[in-house]
Amino acid sequence: MSSYTNFTVETDEDGISLVTWDMPGKSMNVFTAAVMDELDAIIDGSVADPTVKGVVITSGKTSFSGGADLSMIQSMFSFYHDEKAKDPATAAQKLFDLVGRMTGLFRKLETSGKPWVSAINGTCMGGAFEMSLACHGRVVSNAKHVKLALPEVKVGIFPGAGGTQRVSRLANAQDALQMMTTGASLSPARAKAMNLVHQVVEPDQLIPAAKQMIKDGLKPVAPWDEKGFKAPGGGIWTPASAQLWPAAPAILRRETSGNYPGALAILKCVYEGLQVPFDTGLKIEQRYFTEVLQTTEAFSMIRSLFVSMQELGKGARRPAGQPKTVLNHVGIVGAGFMGASIAYVTAAAGIRVTLIDRDMDAASKGKATGEGLVKDSVSKGRLTQDEGAALIARITPSADYNDLRDADLVVEAVFEDRDVKKAVIEAVEAVLPETAIFASNTSTLPISGLAESSRRKESFIGIHFFSPVEKMMLTEVIMGRETGDRALTVALDFVAAIRKTPIVVNDTRGFYVNRCVFRYIHEAYDMLIEGVPPAMIENAAKMAGMPVGPLSLNDEVAVDLSQKILKATVADLGPEAVDPAHLQLINRMVDELDRRGRKNGRGFYDYPAKPAKKMLWPGLKEFYPQRRPEDVDVAVLKQRFLVTIALEAARTMEEGIVTDPREADVGSILGFGFAPYTGGTLSYIDGMGAAAFVSLCDSLAEMYGPRFMPTPLLRDMAARGQTFYGRFDPYGVKSAA
Repeated sequence: MSSYTNFTVETDEDGISLVTWDMPGKSMNVFTAAVMDELDAIIDGSVADPTVKGVVITSGKTSFSGGADLSMIQSMFSFYHDEKAKDPATAAQKLFDLVGRMTGLFRKLETSGKPWVSAINGTCMGGAFEMSLACHGRVVSNAKHVKLALPEVKVGIFPGAGGTQRVSRLANAQDALQMMTTGASLSPARAKAMNLVHQVVEPDQLIPAAKQMIKDGLKPVAPWDEKGFKAPGGGIWTPASAQLWPAAPAILRRETSGNYPGALAILKCVYEGLQVPFDTGLKIEQRYFTEVLQTTEAFSMIRSLFVSMQELGKGARRPAGQPKTVLNHVGIVGAGFMGASIAYVTAAAGIRVTLIDRDMDAASKGKATGEGLVKDSVSKGRLTQDEGAALIARITPSADYNDLRDADLVVEAVFEDRDVKKAVIEAVEAVLPETAIFASNTSTLPISGLAESSRRKESFIGIHFFSPVEKMMLTEVIMGRETGDRALTVALDFVAAIRKTPIVVNDTRGFYVNRCVFRYIHEAYDMLIEGVPPAMIENAAKMAGMPVGPLSLNDEVAVDLSQKILKATVADLGPEAVDPAHLQLINRMVDELDRRGRKNGRGFYDYPAKPAKKMLWPGLKEFYPQRRPEDVDVAVLKQRFLVTIALEAARTMEEGIVTDPREADVGSILGFGFAPYTGGTLSYIDGMGAAAFVSLCDSLAEMYGPRFMPTPLLRDMAARGQTFYGRFDPYGVKSAA
């Protein structure tokens, strides 16, 4: 028997080889060049050995595989960049040949002449699912953690190893397109209903069921290699397809505004591929994959949403030499919705929580919020009844600060008022162990100012959560002027324990995310004041790639909160720090009309009783003289939204608030959904080049005012031909590009 690093191969007395994928030193199996080399050798070995009747491939880990490894994805971009520098005329062909390797390997497996069955025991994503689709049989465990998906579109590419061709020949075209253009995860039952897997079995029956398929005479031939094969629904030239295909590009454009080349390529691959033989379809897919890999969108999205997100999640900003934090007990002060939700995600991580409020009634209401979240998770199958009960049991409501005497970390989540927070800080520190860390969940108040109330400033830090906490994956960890490395370590270890992605920022009003968010909202105020129709404002923002329009977003965060922030800014920095027209607009909304946002059912939108949907408030058009829609350039509106946010991000880098471009990019996407196809705020600038961005800013500043003026940093970068990832290289290698 051959020896492999990433696989073990055992052949039983029935001649069935069990190939177990178990990469040493990895928590999850991933495809690398070495893994593909070994799989290639295993295929050759099974073909050459006449005693092998069939092969079952499974995983030795709790998950099956996450797909391609970061290094392999990155190597494709660096390979193309290097080849283009050597010979631009042949670079695309060489990239085409490179990306076809996995496609060819899976096709080799599929046509090997021996039956292969994929026994999927856990999460199976991307290239691993594409490999499974190339197997002749697929058996999946019914364990609740098992998910199957082709999520590549979420990181700017698409299933390029046969996925578009096999899924569309197994499932009907509409389901296939829906699955691949959204990157949606499938449960085992849904995958079976779509005809993507053959059996769903109990976990302990997985391998026996897979082997039984081979014993029962599984044919080593894919359906599309059989004579007379027809795709589900009859292919492209049918009455049903005549209804689907004219609508599909329009639906995709409605959802993506044409911003995602990878999503459009999926439609092209399926539409063209179903009209030709299977191997020609694979070549079509390979061609489009090569094309998409050359786009700025693919490069930027993979860097931010795949590479950087994983690096930050694994502690890229964690101080070196600090021991791992063991969190046994976390205190949460403030049992409102935010505090209660923080308590919930902390308890969900297996950590004991004390939830403190002014009295037991308020604290118990906070626990009840957690109980509601548990009930929702149980009803959706994310938790069992026992798991839900154990989670809630870890939350103890209290009105006594003495219950925090053995806490390792305390998170303050009380009202955004300096005096209230000062009282909480002093009360907590009176009982807190010297080794414990105090964190404030303030969303706008500078941490260094709050730390003035602390006698342990080196152990004082900000951890800013986003609402709803249980859904939002980002946290901002804010360093005060005197915050020490240990406080940062504990904060980052806590964020990792509750499975959030952290960005580390230095102290300033609004930190990073809120500074960018309010630039987005304030640009909408400017547009309203100019007389741009409100519907055009909202639609242009979504066409630019934002998930929600700025007026809708303002309603969600509360219009009166915007008023409080504007007034606090005036109080702290003077009246020149805000635009008086903005304050006038918001004062009219809140003080005169009591339109405070979604929370009171009336803001920039009206919120009628369900099932009716929210709608823009008609009275908004009466605030300012309206311009005719045909006189408003939608392309310029889109530019204004993206540029004003990106400019603010650039300012935070120039001011040293954000020091790592990965955090600016990931924070902007996870924090408020900044046009993901750009890769984030700084990748948006890098993608077009600093010189082009500065030129765009100058033209917008000439038309709309000095808020669009490029910063000195940007002008210097434009003159030097630099990028943010070159000038502020997160890996410590200084370069100009």
